[in-house]
Amino acid sequence: MKTYRPSRAPCPIGRAARLLGDRWVLLILRDALLGAERFEEFVERLGINRAALTSRLAILQEAGLMLREPPEGKRARYLLTDKARALAPLYEQLAGWGAAHLFADGERAGQWPPRLPADPA
Repeated sequence: MKTYRPSRAPCPIGRAARLLGDRWVLLILRDALLGAERFEEFVERLGINRAALTSRLAILQEAGLMLREPPEGKRARYLLTDKARALAPLYEQLAGWGAAHLFADGERAGQWPPRLPADPA
């Protein structure tokens, strides 16, 4: 199982890359920013295997980006900390860059954040 070892690099980008440079970590945080909280939600949305998700959630908890409520037992929720929510502008920038540079002519990028269904009142 992967574990989190904080970087000792003097460069802040190097330190951030140690934690955020994993594809699954980026996607788990993305889905958490979009409202996913339960283990099964992440499995279903991402198509990630359970072992990989378990290890990445542990890394995110060790790094202080997510909390598990309750800490033990079943039916836990994985909640973003303020430290993780501070990444939201980075995700907006990353989505904008990806939309501008990684889609072929005629291809259309999805909106970030995606539009959520209107709340039927």
